[in-house]
Amino acid sequence: MSYQANADIGGRADLGPVVLEPNEPLFHAPWERRALGLTLAMGATGAWNLDISRSAREQLPDYLSSSYYELWIRGLERLLADAGLVNETELVAGHAQGTPKPVARILTADAVDAALARGNPTTRAVTSPARFAVGDRVLTRQVPQPTGHTRLPRYVQGKPGLVTHCHGAHVFPDAHAAGLGEQPQWLYTVRFAATDLFEAGADPTVTVSVDAWESYLSPA
Repeated sequence: MSYQANADIGGRADLGPVVLEPNEPLFHAPWERRALGLTLAMGATGAWNLDISRSAREQLPDYLSSSYYELWIRGLERLLADAGLVNETELVAGHAQGTPKPVARILTADAVDAALARGNPTTRAVTSPARFAVGDRVLTRQVPQPTGHTRLPRYVQGKPGLVTHCHGAHVFPDAHAAGLGEQPQWLYTVRFAATDLFEAGADPTVTVSVDAWESYLSPA
């Protein structure tokens, strides 16, 4: 089954440059602050995990025309619907039309600071040794048609790179987003030459570093 993701736009040549907003505020409108709060509060219920939420946002059909917090709130709508916590009628009405569905956990206002400070560590213990070491040359795999969420950007697929860091084993997002458990893998930082990624016209002094899970890599 094909998987249409809109988030993997790094390195694409047809979208124009990134335009920075001088003195960008944290929120452009009051509703954005509420979108952030709702997303954090519902994420804390445990109805989905972080990688499922990323997958929901990147599949939104209007991804490229939406603002940052529009993506958050529309992604939240999709997650709530998929979890059976709202229905289409309630989304259109903008409020609940029946008894709220129970959730496993509730994040109260007095617990927000501690929860944010604690974060959601993804480091895990594994029994298998790391396949690669710092200084190894590697080649990224090619995934012409992804079947699900992946953290391997298209513009580095099939490219040679150099392992510069090994970060231990972490939850594998591709499996986690698909509801297949954490399946932790070793995580590396791989450095690529811009000339290998973008070929003609690339600045030969520029390198790009990408965090890559072990199954993304093979020896070069």
